[in-house]
Amino acid sequence: MHVKPLYSLVLFATLSGALVAAQQPDGPPPTGAGQTSDQTRGGWGFGMRSGIRMGPPGIWWHNPDLVQKLTLTPDQQKRMDDILQQSRLQLIDLRANVEKQELLMEPMLAANPPDTNKVLAQIDRTAQARAELEKANAKMLLGIRNVLTPDQWTKLQAEERDNRRTRMMHGGSRGSGSAAPGGPPGSDQ
Repeated sequence: MHVKPLYSLVLFATLSGALVAAQQPDGPPPTGAGQTSDQTRGGWGFGMRSGIRMGPPGIWWHNPDLVQKLTLTPDQQKRMDDILQQSRLQLIDLRANVEKQELLMEPMLAANPPDTNKVLAQIDRTAQARAELEKANAKMLLGIRNVLTPDQWTKLQAEERDNRRTRMMHGGSRGSGSAAPGGPPGSDQ
């Protein structure tokens, strides 16, 4: 029987998922006056970085440069804040369920020999939990995107392309502080 290759594959998939989850920023998003410049620029993410993105990461609609470039109104910002707030509790619960499903798989994988049927069933539950989180995250992002006018959406896409190009030219990534959404590389607005 080929239990060892299956065990290795499942362990790799689990650790890969845990690595992605470990790279997610923890803590609640900023809520106003106490924000740091990193948080205002969008330093807090929504969860699944590898999933669907519809604009810069984080709470970009409070970035003063983007507000000006896109001519966002206070009403639009409030509507986006409301969508985020309404989604946060659900996203927290769904993210916790993904972690729970991954945790439940650990002893199954540690068993010697592992019960292949139980492991495969748990893999399905873990994948379903991830899919539910991804769908809820995409629904929230789509709601935020729908607040924008077509012209604002076009400008936001152009801004994100420019920022991506700048990051690539400087060899940086989002996490290295090379380019903040809506700001020049290395800026500390």
